[in-house]
Order: sequence, then structure tokens, then C-alpha cells
Amino acid sequence: MNLVIVESPAKAKTIKKYLGKDFEVLASYGHVRDLVPKEGAVDTEHDFQMKYQPIERNDKHVKAISSKLKNTDALYLATDPDREGEAISWHLYELLKNRKYLKGKPVHRVVFNEITKKAVQDAIAHPRELSMDLVNAQQARRALDYLVGFNLSPLLWKKIRRGLSAGRVQSPALRMIVEREEEIEAFKSREYWTVEADLKKEGAEFKAKLAQYGGDKVEQFTITEEKQAREVEKTLLEKAGGKLDVVKVTKKQRRRNPAAPFTTSTLQQEAARKLGFTTNRTMRVAQQLYEGVDIGNGAVGLITYMRTDSVTLANEAVEEIRGYIADKYGKEQVPDKPRVFKTKSKNAQEAHEAIRPTSILYHPKDLTKYLSKEQARLYDLIWKRTLASQMVHATLHTVAADLAAGEGNLFRANGSTIVNPGFMAVYQEGQDDKKTKDSDEKMLPPLKEGEQVDLLAIRPEQHFTEPPPRYSEASLVKALEEHGIGRPSTYASIISTLQDREYVELEKKRFYPTDVGRVVNKFLTNYFTQYVDYDFTAKLEDELDAVARGEEEWVPLLEKFWKPFKERIDHTLENVQRSDVTQEKMDEKCPKCDSPLSIRLGRHGR
Repeated sequence: MNLVIVESPAKAKTIKKYLGKDFEVLASYGHVRDLVPKEGAVDTEHDFQMKYQPIERNDKHVKAISSKLKNTDALYLATDPDREGEAISWHLYELLKNRKYLKGKPVHRVVFNEITKKAVQDAIAHPRELSMDLVNAQQARRALDYLVGFNLSPLLWKKIRRGLSAGRVQSPALRMIVEREEEIEAFKSREYWTVEADLKKEGAEFKAKLAQYGGDKVEQFTITEEKQAREVEKTLLEKAGGKLDVVKVTKKQRRRNPAAPFTTSTLQQEAARKLGFTTNRTMRVAQQLYEGVDIGNGAVGLITYMRTDSVTLANEAVEEIRGYIADKYGKEQVPDKPRVFKTKSKNAQEAHEAIRPTSILYHPKDLTKYLSKEQARLYDLIWKRTLASQMVHATLHTVAADLAAGEGNLFRANGSTIVNPGFMAVYQEGQDDKKTKDSDEKMLPPLKEGEQVDLLAIRPEQHFTEPPPRYSEASLVKALEEHGIGRPSTYASIISTLQDREYVELEKKRFYPTDVGRVVNKFLTNYFTQYVDYDFTAKLEDELDAVARGEEEWVPLLEKFWKPFKERIDHTLENVQRSDVTQEKMDEKCPKCDSPLSIRLGRHGR
């Protein structure tokens, strides 16, 4: 008898089905040990030795594993295929070894990227050793987070107020949200005007926008007040005399290529835009789809592993998808060669694929009756995105027409028509905070140089410049990824931690910093500048990745971080007063005593 260990009972149930009677599958219910929750858990004097203790609530599961071990021949550790999963396996192995339960039994590490019969059986047939590179990268991350949290938090208690905490990766994310709010507050709105013409040709109405006036190009701030706009309108109406001349027509053919299949970050962004899901909800539902859902003949893993920054697809999957497209949409919808997308991440040895259905033949409509509503919606999104990624490009015809109202005054009309929708028939990527460019998507009537069209009206329109938008969950994840902050496994927890600490609030799906969040950010930005710096945080993430790849040692990495950080903590403790942090000078004076006034942070905000 062989014993296989996974994290969750759902995953255990799905795997059991594929392994048969010689295998027993049990769940560890996540991590089995963690750092002792007190000072000295990471011993900075002795090579950052880490003191672990069993997690009480999961100890009963470890005992169940231990008693099953007595009657088994071999132990297979089948936790998730990333650092976190590797660490869970290692901690369990260490616990069982220390409690003398292993007694010379062979221990294998098995990894699979999807929970399908073939993937699980292949993994069991080709086990490997535990990867200490992955484990050490996870230990180093845990040590860094502990050292920052355990040393910064008491400082915040002393200098701001009790109960506050600061995290290594959350703090730069908080800085992003606060800086965006400050930009919005400092923003001065400017008025500007655009001038549009309503036109008609043989019954078809269309619009054009003023692009040149009096021989000069019309820029955003060419017309800045109503009086000027009305003069322009009057001049153009006089010059046009009810008609505009078509002086130039430019036709182009454009290609639009499909987006790459999903990574963790792009899945979180699209699920926020299209389904209104929070990052946490997306990950929870994706995990259910990965671990297996009963679709009438037992539990089946429906998607590949959901924590990944890779956009590659397995060759077998690509072949199956191409066959499906040819079958359902016609051979002409399949590109000559499979589409290959380039992964930005260097972590090839955490060799995951993009997030895709385990088989494209599991059509969303056929699964609806077996899935919850949110599972069905997320699966549909993943299925369509994956399918579209291997279809032909969309072909669009674009038309740009210049129409003159007298000498030196030009209106520009844009339009496009879809000649072959290609992948767009299945899926189009959403956008954040898009400025409406409807005119590009409109069809224009056929226009020829030298002909005239009817001018129905000239409309000056007033506008005001707008501040940059506050972050949504989608745009925050995108910004974190662009800055190299966080990793696929941490985006959701970064966001929920900031909300749990009440440093930010989500209102109408936008992030606003709270007063406490602002004070904490100001404190960290002023006194721990380097540690909320985007590049510093990203570089540290890269170094942890290098440890995972076996290219760097983890203890020197911690030494390099710890010494200057500790000096900074000690210096701030000695030299910074509480009032420096929690009070802000104002330009006003007290009406009674004429002293300068200041804003203080109280229990309920400023």
C-alpha cells in the first residue's frame, strides 16, 4: 500500500479516482507547521535558523497521516507544483521524520500541473526528490516577511498607534494607492472644447471631428472657452455653405491578434472587469475548478494549476484546441502554425503552463448543470480565452476620410469594418478605464475623393480634463505586476491584507486610502524609503526567484537585507518623535492663542 498526501480533501477525492486500490490519499489541510509566533523565531545571530512549531488545528490531520503510514510501503508527497506546495511537502516530511514515523520508508515528491488521469499517473511513475531550492526560496520569503512584520509593527505601535502592522509587499502597494489619491487631490481640471460635424450621404449619417483650423492642427487645448468655440462654429458654417468636400480617403487593412492565454494576474484582471469578481473570489473558484468537480462520472480537474505567470500551452493541449477549432469553426479559422506566446517570467523551473481547460472538449454549456453559477462563469471565461488564443487573427478594414470646410479647415471621420472576425467571434479582452473611442468602430458610408456630403450641423462640445482614475482591483493587480511586486500566489493576499488592516477601502469598486493608511504610508515613505521603493521590492522578488532556480543562496540574501534594515529600525526608534508622524502642520493659526494649528491622527481618523 502507498500513501499519497495532498493539501485538500477535494483534491484527494479527485486523485483517489485515478490511482486505484494500491493507493490511499489523505489531505494535510494546507500547511502543517509555521514559525513560532514570538521574537527570535528567525535567529539573525545564527544564519537565520528558523524555529517552527506544528499548526495546532492541523495536527489531527498529521496524526491521521502518521497512523496510516504504519501500514504503507512508500510515501508520495503530491502537494501543489510551486514553492508553497514544495514547502508544505518539506514541512510534513520534516515533522514525520522528527517524530520517527518514516523509519526508512521511501519518500517521493510528485508534481502535476493538472488533475487528470494521465497527468497524475505520469507523475507517480516519474517521482523526484524534494527541491531544496524551492523550499529555501519559500523559507527566505517567510523569513523576510517575519523580520519586516515583527520589527516594523512594534515601531508603528510606538510612533503612531497600537494595533498597526506593516508588511514587506503590502507597503509598496499601499504607497501606490496613496500616491494616486494625492495625484487626484493635486489635479487641476482644465476646460477644452472639441468641434464635431454631423454629416449625411445618401441617407447614411456619420460624424467627423475638427482636426485642422485656419491651416493649424487642432490640439486638445486649441479651443479653451465657449466664446472661441462659437466663433469657430460660425466661421466653419459660413465657409462650408451646407456641404463638406471629401479631399482624401485612406483605406488600410488591420490585423488584431488574440490575447495570450491566462496567467494568474490576467485572469484576476479579466474576472474583475467582466464578472465583477474580487481577486480572492477568482482564486477561490479557480481552485475549486482545478481540484476537481463531479461532472456525472466522478470528480474531474477542469483547469490547470491557477497560480502561474506562464503563457505557454502544452503541445497536446494545442493540438486538441486546433482540432476543435477546425471541427467547430472551420479549417480557415486555424492559423497555419500554432500560436506561441512568450512568457516574461524567468522562472522556467517552476515550469507551469498558462491557465487552460484540462480538455477543450469540456464545453461550458455541457458543464452548466454540474457547476455552481460562479464556477460556470469563470470556467466559461477561461475556456473562451484559451480557444481564442489559438484562432486566426481578426481582419479589419479601416477608413479615414478628410473633409474640408473651405481652405485650411479639415474634419476627420474614422470608421472600421470587420472583414473576418477570426478569434473575436469567440472572445475579446476587456479594458480598464477606457476612453471611449466609438468613432473608430463605426462604419462610414462609401466616400470618394472629390465628392461632397451634406452638413447637418456643427456642434462645439465642452469638456474638462479628468484626474487619473483610482485603482480598481484589476488595475492594481496590473500595476503590481508591471512593477514586479508580488507573485502569482500573492496578488490576492496583498489586496485583502490592505483591506483587513483598514489601510484602504473599496468604494464603488475603487480603492481609497483611509486616514490611517495615509499616516502609515507617510511614516514608511519618510523613514523606510528604500523598503517601500518599487524597484527595491521588485529586485528582492527577483532574488527570491533566483534562489528558487538554484542560482543564489538564501542566507546571504537575508544577511544583505537584515543589517541595514535593523539599523534603520534602531535609528527611527531613537530619533523620531510620535508627533513627527501623527501631526501635520497647517497654514492656519489658532484664533485664541495665535499658535500654528496642526491636524492629528485620532482614534477615528484625522
